[in-house]
Amino acid sequence: MASMRDIKRRKGSIQSTQQITKAMKLVSTVKLQKAKNRAEQTNPYFNYMYQTVTSMLAKSGTISHPYLNRGASAKKAVIVITSNRGLAGGYNSNVTKLVTASGELPMEDVEVYAIGNKGKEALERRGYEIKMDGSSIIESPVYADAAGLCKRVLADYTAGEIGEIYLAYTHFKNTVSHEPKLIRLLPVEFDEAELKEADSNVLMNYEPNEEEALDLIIPKYMTSLFYGALVEAVASENGARMQAMDSATSNAEEMISDLTLKYNRARQGSITQELTEIIAGAEAIS
Repeated sequence: MASMRDIKRRKGSIQSTQQITKAMKLVSTVKLQKAKNRAEQTNPYFNYMYQTVTSMLAKSGTISHPYLNRGASAKKAVIVITSNRGLAGGYNSNVTKLVTASGELPMEDVEVYAIGNKGKEALERRGYEIKMDGSSIIESPVYADAAGLCKRVLADYTAGEIGEIYLAYTHFKNTVSHEPKLIRLLPVEFDEAELKEADSNVLMNYEPNEEEALDLIIPKYMTSLFYGALVEAVASENGARMQAMDSATSNAEEMISDLTLKYNRARQGSITQELTEIIAGAEAIS
């Protein structure tokens, strides 16, 4: 059985850790409120942009455009959005699992555009090629960051260095619910309902012409999706960290309670032993 000194030392250590987890929970809660508002404001635009562009392209027939045709390269670009810090439960590992566990993304064909140190480090350890490290973006993402990322990825796409573009991020549903997602951005995927609807409707007309219109639409579509994913990722990270720190604080409280009980039992046993020795000594003298 551990001595009272060992129990007291361990209890003090856990109390110190609990103070840290409480502080981290408080910081994450404050950050979450701001990030949550941004995510909720951005999410409708994010969804409608994706639905509108995919629906529009589904009704466009067979258009030959560099942004819509799969490139000659077998390489697949995956923009992986994680965090720069840990202590957020399974937030980071859930995103990297989307890439490592996907049958569509064999490691030898994947080039990772990493936004966040944790995803970069995890995939690099597994042997994935890191094409770009944009970890500074996730600290405080703005629309200009998403535009710069879009410009870089589309330049590689049109240059033939990559043939497909995927996005792996965490969708923010609410404070306690976050869903890791992997979506293909280019070439655009259509579901069966959109294709059936397109077959029954008149094809889309572009003014002044298809090429000029798509040169403007696709970069804005990509930038909007990147920005929406960045904003949702920040909210999801803080929500996950808040939950993780809340669980850690509760676990520390239970451990402190258990150690307090063990300490009291050890102390009571020590007192009982001392009394027994005193009584025994007194009886021996008398």
